[in-house]
Amino acid sequence: MGDPKGFLTVERKTPGSRPVPVRLKDWREVYEPMSNDDLVDQASRCMDCGIPFCNHGCPLGNLIPDWNDLVYRDDWRRAIEALHATNNFPEFTGRLCPAPCESACVAGINTDAVTIKNIELSIIERAWDEGWVTPVIASKPTGKSVAVVGSGPAGLAAAQQLTRAGHQVTVFERADRIGGLLRYGIPEFKMEKRILDRRLGQMEAEGTIFRTNADVGGPEGSQTSVPVSQLREEFDAIVLAGGATDWRDLPIPGRDLEGVYQAMEYLPHANRVQEGDLSEPPISAAGKSVIIIGGGDTGADCLGTANRQGAKSVHQFEIMPRPPEARAETTPWPTWPLMLRTSSAHEEGVVRMYSVSTTELVGEQGHVTSLHGHEVEVTFEDGRPSFDKVEGSAFDLDADLVLLAMGFGGPETTGVVSALELEMTGPNVRRDDQWRSSEAEVFVCGDMGRGQSLIVWAIAEGRACAASVDATLMGDSHLPSPVRPGDRPLR
Repeated sequence: MGDPKGFLTVERKTPGSRPVPVRLKDWREVYEPMSNDDLVDQASRCMDCGIPFCNHGCPLGNLIPDWNDLVYRDDWRRAIEALHATNNFPEFTGRLCPAPCESACVAGINTDAVTIKNIELSIIERAWDEGWVTPVIASKPTGKSVAVVGSGPAGLAAAQQLTRAGHQVTVFERADRIGGLLRYGIPEFKMEKRILDRRLGQMEAEGTIFRTNADVGGPEGSQTSVPVSQLREEFDAIVLAGGATDWRDLPIPGRDLEGVYQAMEYLPHANRVQEGDLSEPPISAAGKSVIIIGGGDTGADCLGTANRQGAKSVHQFEIMPRPPEARAETTPWPTWPLMLRTSSAHEEGVVRMYSVSTTELVGEQGHVTSLHGHEVEVTFEDGRPSFDKVEGSAFDLDADLVLLAMGFGGPETTGVVSALELEMTGPNVRRDDQWRSSEAEVFVCGDMGRGQSLIVWAIAEGRACAASVDATLMGDSHLPSPVRPGDRPLR
């Protein structure tokens, strides 16, 4: 502990953001970097607890007190070594993770938690600026080859670990660029894609091979289809990390009207404009009354995108009640707290509506023009919610664009899952305690096996799966294995 009184004398301080009127005119990231002095002060608030619950709150097992102390002592070089020891991509998690480590911070029992996430991001950005992030080349090749299907955070983490272990790794991505949802789901204002490209450059220098427009198990006859038989013949092991991309739909009257889209039909176009592929997005919120159904992170991504495109107005619906301003008693420390969360996108303009259900979408000449809904009262039985209509609460809202952001049910069961004839556990691909699927030498990590989850879980599963693949191919492995398939977050 650098300063034993730091958590008593220094108040929590988070990064400032660019003014709303300014940032709505571009797609650059919202938050500004903090000064070195402020970061040192914030790091001094870490108590170096006897039992650092922050480590357990993070599935990666990040050595948080260690690198907090190193930042306090101005030893940034050792801080990035400690950070990279458990996290392949802290520049991703430092921007995109909701920070379960902070909700488990001991200081958060009766005061504000340490700004762990921002310190993490500051360490990795300092490391890139100083030239400390360089390719890590395997000491010798193993002669073994591994195919990784999917290039989101789980697939990239597995690929980097296996490449560094000496295996020849090829990552297959069905889109035209590497990154999965990091590339075409996360808006530019949350993570500029130069951040992703920077890390991919390191991975290529280490020896990882990337193949885009490669749809493993895709329709026969398609120019992008890669037969699973080819992977079985060419590789010693296959890692599936395709994510949970089967979006939840809203089966109500009017769902098929023009102007009603899934979030992942809408968001990628905005990113492609920033990549230079398009001059204008084919689906735009410009001048429109927009309604977003879904109150989570994807809904917030749609919100920030719609406001930057010049939406006339934006409403965001959530079927659950408005959460409390502070941690709810039902989610005590160190569990993930039920509480109201306001993202940078919400600060930019939105009407948030809670306890509402959409019953019908109405249109004219085939295009949506309004939404019918009503308020609901939520009751629970055996932990399952029931949503009962509040009589007399029906309402109509004008709508030119309706975006469905209600999460994802699991992986798509067509494509590679079907082609390999994999067994399922509920909506997810079954895997054993060694990350193996029902097919020999086919391993599963990330949201394909876990279901929709956080980026830290994806990276942790990718790292652990890589260790299992390495052990299978070589008889033993020195790669770290931070989590097991059955592990669950603190709740």
